[in-house]
Amino acid sequence: MFDSLSDRLGGVFDKLRGRGALKEQDVLDAMREVRIALLEADVALPVVRRFIDQVTEKAVGQNVLRSVTPGQQVVKIVNDALVDMLGGEDVPGLDLNAAPPVVIMMVGLQGSGKTTSTAKIAKLLKEKQGKKVMMASLDVNRPAAQEQLKVLGEQVSVATLPIITGQQPTEIATRAMQAARLQAVDVLLLDTAGRLHVDQQLMDEMKAVAAISTPRETLLVVDSLTGQDAVNVAQSFAGQVDLTGVVLTRMDGDARGGAALSMRAVTGKPIKFAGTGEKMEALEVFHPSRVANRILGMGDIVSMVEKAAEAVKVEDAEALAKRMDQGKFDMNDLRMQLKQMQSMGGLGMLAGMMPGMKKAKAAMQASGMDDRVLLRMDAIIGSMTPKERTNPALLNAKRKIRVANGSGTQVQDVNKLLKMHLEMSKAMKQIKKMGGLKGLAAMFGKGGLEGAMPGLGGALGGGGQGMGGMPGLGGPGGPDLGKFLKK
Repeated sequence: MFDSLSDRLGGVFDKLRGRGALKEQDVLDAMREVRIALLEADVALPVVRRFIDQVTEKAVGQNVLRSVTPGQQVVKIVNDALVDMLGGEDVPGLDLNAAPPVVIMMVGLQGSGKTTSTAKIAKLLKEKQGKKVMMASLDVNRPAAQEQLKVLGEQVSVATLPIITGQQPTEIATRAMQAARLQAVDVLLLDTAGRLHVDQQLMDEMKAVAAISTPRETLLVVDSLTGQDAVNVAQSFAGQVDLTGVVLTRMDGDARGGAALSMRAVTGKPIKFAGTGEKMEALEVFHPSRVANRILGMGDIVSMVEKAAEAVKVEDAEALAKRMDQGKFDMNDLRMQLKQMQSMGGLGMLAGMMPGMKKAKAAMQASGMDDRVLLRMDAIIGSMTPKERTNPALLNAKRKIRVANGSGTQVQDVNKLLKMHLEMSKAMKQIKKMGGLKGLAAMFGKGGLEGAMPGLGGALGGGGQGMGGMPGLGGPGGPDLGKFLKK
């Protein structure tokens, strides 16, 4: 979503970094370009003005202009201002400190992704916080809305309130509260009805439901693809309903990002979640500092480590660590790591999270390279026999032709994969000579990898849930995947 804005800002700051000293006019010229970039990204005009004034005031200060690295100082000031615009350093979680059942009321226009977001939040609360959750659909206007929530509830294994046709939203809310108390539910999610546009009937209905359920959280779901209209919708709701937060959907889309940057400043309400895809697990807690880092091309290592921790099973990491300690690395190991990369969001997602990888990501897109590369490699390994996966040296010319035909690829692709595996195997043997993974970790010291990237040191030292060993993600053999993809 922020790619266009990130590219524009990256060009501005590259010019500043390339100068040994800055004059006040240099900063003013840069801020003019930043202003244009933000306006083109569809950020609200009052928000842009406030942002530029705040940054300019600090950037033209003597401490910056006389600094040894003035360009870097300006980037830091812009980064801090972006974090402030997006909501500050604090990450506002859901307020569940109340007597159960704690009610979360979901509001928003029709088509904004409200029902899907309800199921995603329910899944997150159930799996991450261990809460007993129930969902209830109060949408009696949209055809099959209640059935949709029921189906989603079955997908995420969360109970939904049984449907009784003919009931009105207030009656459903009353029944949901009674059922939640009887079943000792911790959190009750109410999916209210939406409209194609904001009207008084919608607002009155939400107020009546709120009077019955007294929600602890009232989350406004807005579609970030609607641009400034999303901000206008948020203002309308904030004036009528006591909102506690915002959920931005379709953050993985190609919108210009202005809605996300304007939302907090215009409504005064924090963005609590961001929907990043259609899958039920595609919901992220909104971290202002991490989003600001991504916009400025600084990467998001913390999110990447968290994704790795979720994608990598402890037993798999420990088994791989033992094999690497012995200098072993076969096609089964490589296949497992490719699947882990896919579950973490694929090459594009990971490249966007790594510092300094914006240009690499652009090069990948320009060359037509995408996550199908991982699928092709997986298909090649899948076409091998179990013996060939364990011992790739068995693959002679005849076998390579069979594998290529079976995977729908060329013999050259099979050779590239085998070469990549050979280089990784050599790296594993070198690690064994250095004393295994623990010996390698000791070389970096306590303040090395462990300090820089939490979880990575654990993986190197004992096969934890970090990222050690994942090709292209800082593990042994990391550069080899890049070599493979360039060919």
